[in-house]
Amino acid sequence: MAAPMGRVPLWLQCRGLCFLRRAEARLRVAGNRFSSTEAAAATRSEPQGPGSEEAAADTEISTRKKTFSKILAERREQAQRTVLINCPSKINEKKLLKYLSSHGNIKNHFFYESYGMYAVVEFSETDSIASLQDATGSVQLVDECPVPFKSRIFTITLKNPPSQASNQTPVYRHKQATIQVGELLTNLCNADSVSDQLYMLVEKYQLTEENTKLRFFTCSLIQDIASAYFPDCIVKPFGSSVNSFGKLGCDLDMFLDLDAIRKNATQRKTGPFNIDYLMKRVPSERIATQRTLYVIGEFIDNFGPGCVGVQKILNARCPLVRFSHQPSGFQCDLTANNRIALKSSELLYIYGSLDPRVRALVFSVRCWARVQAITSSIPGPWITNFSLTLMVLFFLQRRKPPIIPTLDQLKELADAEDKHLIEGHDCTFVSDLNKIKPTENTETLDVLLSDFFEYFGNFPFNKFSLNIRKGKEQNKPEASALHIQNPFEQNLNISKNVNATQLERFVSLARESAWLLQQTGKGPFSSNQRWGLAALLLTSAGNNASKGTRRKRGPASERIKGLLESLKLSAENGKRPFSTRA
Repeated sequence: MAAPMGRVPLWLQCRGLCFLRRAEARLRVAGNRFSSTEAAAATRSEPQGPGSEEAAADTEISTRKKTFSKILAERREQAQRTVLINCPSKINEKKLLKYLSSHGNIKNHFFYESYGMYAVVEFSETDSIASLQDATGSVQLVDECPVPFKSRIFTITLKNPPSQASNQTPVYRHKQATIQVGELLTNLCNADSVSDQLYMLVEKYQLTEENTKLRFFTCSLIQDIASAYFPDCIVKPFGSSVNSFGKLGCDLDMFLDLDAIRKNATQRKTGPFNIDYLMKRVPSERIATQRTLYVIGEFIDNFGPGCVGVQKILNARCPLVRFSHQPSGFQCDLTANNRIALKSSELLYIYGSLDPRVRALVFSVRCWARVQAITSSIPGPWITNFSLTLMVLFFLQRRKPPIIPTLDQLKELADAEDKHLIEGHDCTFVSDLNKIKPTENTETLDVLLSDFFEYFGNFPFNKFSLNIRKGKEQNKPEASALHIQNPFEQNLNISKNVNATQLERFVSLARESAWLLQQTGKGPFSSNQRWGLAALLLTSAGNNASKGTRRKRGPASERIKGLLESLKLSAENGKRPFSTRA
């Protein structure tokens, strides 16, 4: 449903377009934090002086030339040259780096907090890690015996704590978690427009460069363990860690990829003979996956440094090993034979990279849903973040003109290298972002957020399903309350778990939020007034609904009445101009 542009005066629309290039350059570079070291450097320092924004845009363009698989390969190679060091809280950073430099050139480093202080140190060469390991001993314990497994996690202690720890500047520790909702609301209230609020939320919540590096490094540690059994295996992150929609604190999903072993077996040329490995045989691929994960899970549980709470959930639809990695602070899920999930991550990454409004809208809707208890970390009948993300993508495909292409349109742009058939499912789409034409749609985020709630607040869920492959509604093939077609496994409904009660809550809150944005979305009335996106993140309505109380729809809500009355009182102090920044 296209939004009527008459809502905003034409001169304001034109002024908003002036911000478009700067917004795209800044947010796209920030959105591709895991994509390259060049983009990372652009985000760590704010450009200054004339031409800085153009330089950021040039960096973003060079980043976009790399495919998703190329980016992952670069990050994995970077992780293999990295070590993790548990440090005393009062350590001299210069002395530490000088000591480590004796083993090789240090390319990058940073500190963070997780069950103690840690330093992530990236060497220029992998040989430096071997040198450091050769110089490292095992701790001597009185009542316990250490398991002799040499990993890339080390512990450093001070031989002379008083002299080294005195009169020195504490090292800077990078954050690994999002800010609290209360602090976020305060920041949002100081923005100039709803569009600014949405961009601000992305900047506060998205994965940092350091957190992304730590995720790839953690995967490489698990790969070191799995390589003891499968030397050619690769452990790859997927999901929120790489799809450009992850927020600080999200779980780390890992995929044990054994395809390289199978490919090597088929590519060997042996002249006039056929030669194959003698391998154990099992009745099905699922059983092979279960046994593989069982053995890896046992190794992680018994020998993995810092790995605790290991659970082997092997009878799930997708078998997995779940554990907590204390040195990094991540909750981890390790799966195998899950190649479709990796392609889904790549598809979302492409959509998130096409236009900065995509990520801003997804982050905001997901944050709104979490605060209002529409989503939950506990399995149940709630709408998932993945479902919400596809709902946003579907909505953006329905704009006139569309902001993002359909999956079928991405498939038409694919070349021979992009063709993928996984377990009988067509997973083909273009991997080169440069082949996708930018949208001509210039709608602002404030319009899009309001129209998203209005669109789904009135969507006929009882009749139609959502399909981002076609970009249009389709008749529901089953009686589920909410039907969203899996982009690749097209016979699956990714929202089959959602019941009618939770869908009704979503629809009711969407209608209320659309109405509330119309009343409070034209700028702040005072410095501490909840308005725009901040008004949507008030939790009282979601808490009441989660307790089973039936709320009235529309403006009859007592929460909205009180908010509007306070807005009217503070309006006498004047309000800031309504920005249409895109």
